[in-house]
Amino acid sequence: MKIETVTNLDFYTEGPGLDGFGNLFFTTLTGGVIMKMDPSGEISEWSRLQCPNGQRILDNGDHLVCETGMKSILQLNSQGNIVRTLVNQKCAGISFSSPNDLAIDSEGGVYFTDSVRHSGKVFYISSSGDERLLTKGMDYPNGIALSHDEKNVFVAESYTNRILVLELSEPGICRKPPRVFVDLPKNQNPIDRQNMPYTANLPDGIAFDDEGNLWVAHYGMGALQVVDQSGRYITSVPTGIPATSNLCFTKDYKNIYVSGGSGEPGPGMIHKVILE
Repeated sequence: MKIETVTNLDFYTEGPGLDGFGNLFFTTLTGGVIMKMDPSGEISEWSRLQCPNGQRILDNGDHLVCETGMKSILQLNSQGNIVRTLVNQKCAGISFSSPNDLAIDSEGGVYFTDSVRHSGKVFYISSSGDERLLTKGMDYPNGIALSHDEKNVFVAESYTNRILVLELSEPGICRKPPRVFVDLPKNQNPIDRQNMPYTANLPDGIAFDDEGNLWVAHYGMGALQVVDQSGRYITSVPTGIPATSNLCFTKDYKNIYVSGGSGEPGPGMIHKVILE
């Protein structure tokens, strides 16, 4: 394993994702921009918004974006233009304030987190526009991912330093209350608490590899934590980014693009973790 620096920027980065042509996209939060890196390595501004956070890229090249500043989930076309707003400030008749990250099922339904201390929520929007609240009362739900069989939704609950799992009876409906999937390792040597007091033990973005292991971007620990399908902690993979925010795998699962920075609102960086 080795780490390569892809780019350094003024603003903290989030939401890395690859499209079908090998273009890497990532957001800059308060920088207000979604950036694009083409396969040759050239980086350019792709779309200017307000405070874009987590995003997912659809097969047709459209992007679904958590626009935290606008309190919305937006759909952008392949040119980076807004084509519609899925939800704005309310979902299922319930207010939300900080859409953070999202996951998309095989039918085009969208799960997203509302990152709030103590009263965070997880919502679902079906492809036909039905809106549902899955759960509430979470302490800052952050990264979100679907299991490969789409029977479970996994959520990083940042301020409890754990991953929760929501078992589904059908899309957008929980079979039972959330349960703890894994309590994550604690940082025994947290970075400067005076300058970055909130970065010691906070899981952020999450993603599954091709073997069903869950990889967790552990904000403040400069690492990706790896957990197997049973919820057993396996190992920690350094990223070289002090406040690691999110990750995406390449198509062959041999490399990982990692976002984050050394603080918020910046500076930010994108690194590539080469596994083979």
